[in-house]
Amino acid sequence: MPSADLGDGTYANPVLDADWSDPDVLRVGEDYYLTASSFGRAPGLPLLHSRDLVNWTLVGHALPRLEPDAEFRTPRHDRGVWAPSLRHHDDRFWIFWGDPDQGIFQVNAPRIRGPWTRPHLIEAGQGLIDPCPLWDEETGEAYLVHAWAKSRSGVKNRLTGHRMHPDGTELLDEGKVIVDADTIPGWFTLEGPKLYRHDGWFWILAPAGGVATGWQGAFRSRGFFGPYEERVVLEQGDTGVNGPHQGGWVRTQAGEDWFVHFQQRGAHGRVVHLQPMRWGADGWPVIGEQGTPVAVHRKPALPPQPPAAPATDDDFPGGRFGRQWQWTANPREGWATQHSADGLRLTCVRSAGQDLRQLPNVLTQRLPGRECAVEVDLRLDGEEPGAAAGLAVLGDAYSWIGLRRGSDGTVRLVHRFAEADGAERDAGRAGPAPQGRARLRVEIGAGARCRFSADTGDGFRPSGQVFAATPWRWVGALLGLFAVAPEQPGPAGAALFTRFRVTPAEPPAGTSS
Repeated sequence: MPSADLGDGTYANPVLDADWSDPDVLRVGEDYYLTASSFGRAPGLPLLHSRDLVNWTLVGHALPRLEPDAEFRTPRHDRGVWAPSLRHHDDRFWIFWGDPDQGIFQVNAPRIRGPWTRPHLIEAGQGLIDPCPLWDEETGEAYLVHAWAKSRSGVKNRLTGHRMHPDGTELLDEGKVIVDADTIPGWFTLEGPKLYRHDGWFWILAPAGGVATGWQGAFRSRGFFGPYEERVVLEQGDTGVNGPHQGGWVRTQAGEDWFVHFQQRGAHGRVVHLQPMRWGADGWPVIGEQGTPVAVHRKPALPPQPPAAPATDDDFPGGRFGRQWQWTANPREGWATQHSADGLRLTCVRSAGQDLRQLPNVLTQRLPGRECAVEVDLRLDGEEPGAAAGLAVLGDAYSWIGLRRGSDGTVRLVHRFAEADGAERDAGRAGPAPQGRARLRVEIGAGARCRFSADTGDGFRPSGQVFAATPWRWVGALLGLFAVAPEQPGPAGAALFTRFRVTPAEPPAGTSS
C-alpha cells in the first residue's frame, strides 16, 4: 500500500493505515522502532522500523509463539498480547505487555531483530494490562505502571504503580493506585499508560473515555507515587479523528517532539497517526494543532527517506510467506510446506468443523485501511471430497470465495458467508473450475464494503451481494488464506496460492492521491 509520505515535505495521517493497535514508539540513535498489540495471533509483537517516523517497514516479530502453548492452540482474539511498551535500557531492547488472563510479561534482546528471550512472567494476576516500565537514570530506581481490565478483575479507570527490580524480572511491592480517575469529574476508562521522566517530573501519558470517543490525557507528579495532576492534551475537536487514543512520545535527534497514537476505524481496526508535539510555557505537552489531531503536516526534520509502508504483496518464494502474515493461533508443523518454486502450499488441514473463526490454520494479514483490490491465484490439489481453500475477509462475520472438491471429484468455485454467531451458508456464485484453478478477488470499498469475484477462465465475474466487513473483538477485520478438509484418517492434499497482490484503488478524477 502507498506510503503516507506526500513527497513534498509533508505527510498525511494515518501514517500506518491498517490495524497496528496500541502502538508504542522508541528512538535509538537515528532509528525509530514501533510495536503494537497482536492479541492471539502468531507470531506476535510486530517490530517496525523507520528513519523519519512517516515511512515504516515491518522487520520482524519478537514473539514467535504465545505461551502457554496449549492456551493458544485455537484462536483467542480477546487474549494474548495487549498494549505492549517498547523501551531501550542497558544496551537492550525491552517489550512489556499484559495478558489479561495471566499477568505481565517481558521479553528483551540485544538487537531489534533479536534473538529475543522467551516470555518471562514478572507478575501473575488477572486483569493486569497495559504495563509500562521506567528506569530512572537519576536515581537508579526502576518503576512500572499498569492499568486494569474490568472484565477480568472487576476494576478499571485507575492506574497502579510498582517498584520494579532493575533487571526487569519482578515487581518489588504490592503496588499503589497512583491515579484514580473515578475521582476526576468526567473521566472514565483510563488505560494505556506510558511512563516518562521529563524536566524533573514523572509523566504518564494515558487515554480515557473509550477507544472510539475518548481523549488523550497527561499526568505529572514530582514523585512516582504521586500525587498527580492531570490535563486533556489531545481530543477530537472538530476533526474527523475520533477518540484520539493510546500511544507514545518520542524525541528526535534534532530535538523535535512527536506523538504516535491510534484511531479506531471499525473493520479497519486501529490505524496509527503521527502528531507534532511541543512543551508549552506552563510545562505541559501540546499535541497536534493546539490539542486536536492534524490531517496533513510537515514531516519531522530528519534526513529524507524513500517512500515505504509495511509490505502486503507476496509471491511466496520457495513456499515461504512474508513477515506481514500471522496465523490465527500458534502454528503446527506441516501447515505450510517449503518447496523449490514460488507459491504458498497450504496443507488441507482436517477439522471436525470448518467455521473459519474457530480454525487456527488461517494465515492472515491486516485489512488495508484504503480502498483497494486484493487478488490471489489458487490451485486446489487436494483430492479428498470436501477439501476446500480460499480467500477470506474474516471478522465476527466473515465471507470467503474459493474452490471445493465435490463428491464426484470435480472442483467447483464456491462463495460462502457467515453472520456474527451464525452458521456458514452459500453467498453467491458457484460453478465448475476447470483444472481446479481460479483467480480470486475482493474489492474493498468505502466503509470496508467488500465485493467478491473470481476468474475461472472466462474473466472476472462478480459473486453475491456486497459484504460489509466487521471487526473481530479487539481486532480489525483480516484477510485470510486457508485450506481445509473433512476430519477423517489419512492425508488430504494441499492448495497452492500464488501472486498475492493488493492494488490501491484509483482516486476519482480531479482528486489527489
